[in-house]
Parts: sequence; C-alpha cells; structure tokens
Amino acid sequence: MRTGPPFRADHVGSLLRPAVLKEARTKRDQGAISSGELTAIEHREIIRVIEKQRSLGLKAATDGEFRRAMWHFDFLEHLDGVESFHADRGIEFKGGLATQAKGLRVAGGLGFSTHPMIDHFLFLKDHSVDLTPKMTIPSPSVLHFRGGRNAVDPVVYPDMNEFYLDLAEAYRLAVRAFAYAGCRYLQLDEVNLAYLCDEEQRARLRARGDDPDQLPGIYAAMLNHAISGRPADMVVTMHLCRGNFRSSWIASGGYDAVADILFGQIEVDGYFMEYDTERAGSFEPLRLVPKDKTVVLGLVSSKTGDLESKDEIKRRIDAAAEYLDLGQLCLSPQCGFASTEEGNLLTEDQQWAKLARVVEVAREVWG
Repeated sequence: MRTGPPFRADHVGSLLRPAVLKEARTKRDQGAISSGELTAIEHREIIRVIEKQRSLGLKAATDGEFRRAMWHFDFLEHLDGVESFHADRGIEFKGGLATQAKGLRVAGGLGFSTHPMIDHFLFLKDHSVDLTPKMTIPSPSVLHFRGGRNAVDPVVYPDMNEFYLDLAEAYRLAVRAFAYAGCRYLQLDEVNLAYLCDEEQRARLRARGDDPDQLPGIYAAMLNHAISGRPADMVVTMHLCRGNFRSSWIASGGYDAVADILFGQIEVDGYFMEYDTERAGSFEPLRLVPKDKTVVLGLVSSKTGDLESKDEIKRRIDAAAEYLDLGQLCLSPQCGFASTEEGNLLTEDQQWAKLARVVEVAREVWG
C-alpha cells in the first residue's frame, strides 16, 4: 500500500464546472454580481467537490481548478513580467476547435512576488482535513512553447538563455511559496514534452526558428531548477498529455523521442502519463523509469462518457507491468475533465463514475 502521493488511485486535477458556477461567472462578467459574490459561490462548490472526492475513496483532493478559466493562463499571467492580451486566434485543436482568443507575452523581467493561487491552495488545504491537498500549475515550458521568441520582448531579453534562467528562478520561488503554505503534493502540467513527440508540432517549431531536438533539454533544466531546494517531504509530479479541450486533442506520438530526458534527467518523483489511446504509443519507454520513481497510468479517458471495463483496465496495467514493476505503477484518468472552464463532453455523473472506477480497480489490483 502507498501512504503518500501519488496514490494508487489518483486523478490529474481539473473537474467539470457545475452549472451554478458557470452561471455565476457569467453574471460576474456581466456585472450582475460582484467578485465577492462569485468567490462565495466558488468556496461553496469547492467544499462540495472536496467532499465528493472523499466519498469516492480518493486520497488526494484538488479544488477542481474551479477558480480558473484555463489550466495555464490563470497561473502564468500573474508572474512578474507576464501580461495577457487578446490574440488573433485561440489555440487550435483537432476537429476545428479553438480556445478563446487569448495570448501571453513577456513584457518585463520575470519574477515571482505573490500569487492568488497561494490563497486558493490555503482554502483547499483548510477544507481537505483527512485528504492530501494537491496543487496543479503549468510547467515553465508552457510560457515558451506556444509563442517562442516572438512572445518575449527582445529589449527585455535579447538573449533567450537569460529568459530561461529567469523563468526557472521565478518558478523556484513559486514552488517555495507553495511549500511554505503547506503544499506537499505539487503537480507540474508539462504537456509540451509530449507535443515534442509529434512531427507536425516539431515542424512548426523549426519553421519559427526553434530546434525541437534542443528544447527537451532546455525544458528539463528549467524544471529541475524550479523544484530544486523543495522540502524533502514535498512530492512533485508532472503530467503529460497531448491536448485536452472540449474532448479534442492536438498531438500524437509515443514517448520514445523524449524518454531518456523525461525519465533520466528530470528530477520529479512521479509522472502522470496519458495512455488512453494509441496516440500515446506503447508502454515500452517505461523500461527507462528509475526504481525510485512512480508512473500513474492514465488509462481512463476523461474525453468521453463511455465507462471503461475493469477487465480492460487490468489488462492494460498488466501490459505496462511488463516494462515497469507493478509496485511503481498507479492509476488515474489520462487528463483532467475540464482543462478549460468549458469542460469535456461528458456529464458530471459520468465523470464521477470514471473516478469511482479508478478507485475500484486500484483496490482490486494493489489492495
């Protein structure tokens, strides 16, 4: 049995926003209610969703990212030197879908002074009681991958190496702030290493002047600096996926292209890995995972309401165990259920059924 995170039955973090919360956010944007009234509704719904996680038998709880519109922008735009703007278009997903037209740019020196998500974590911690409160934030690579050099003011950062160093240090201060607030389970959402396994994404990077063969090492160095000096009892995991917006996706390709750096150089304690479709490739790269690290197999899809059978999940766990010891494996959905406030195309009941299935299978496999 595991007594600490990541747990045998775990989840990535985001949860479908309840209708009452979506309605309240719309009313706030329209000026029909105040920000304080919206916060009160967020408090109430987060307490409710924490209790739901407890009732299912999960050992870690998140706030469902209920206070965010998007999984990454809401964190990054509060770093010193970062500003958001209205973009020409949103992030494009398969099937012609696109997120809201918003972008981020670096307009000043990067740093970390304070952040509203520290208070968000404190609220989660105060109401989790017997559960482990889990905080999720985007990986530092997210600030670079989408816009690259064009999103970084050349007057502020004529040398991109200085940008990488300052970004990593800002994150180190952020991790320290979460640790000081009592966070002992932190997840960095690192989608871009998975994107770097997709040839279409790599071609786009080359076209704008980036070298996709160099970026994994750059991103690994930023991650390692960000989590350096964390408390010994602070567990840091990273989540990898290939896009998650209204049940659509962006990238394909197995982990082989980044496996050596992913498992051999990045100093996290565990990996939440998308493995719900053939787009993620085989389990073979897991043979490179060190014996002191844990892999959480994302075998349950958060993109559809169809409930996976226990037998099929167990068959897939057995297949993964051919490459990595069963004791180093855990189970979760492959991604969150609502990386953006729109959420994926399934119901709350289906969401909870999937998380209950994760708990049920984990108990039968690991005890």
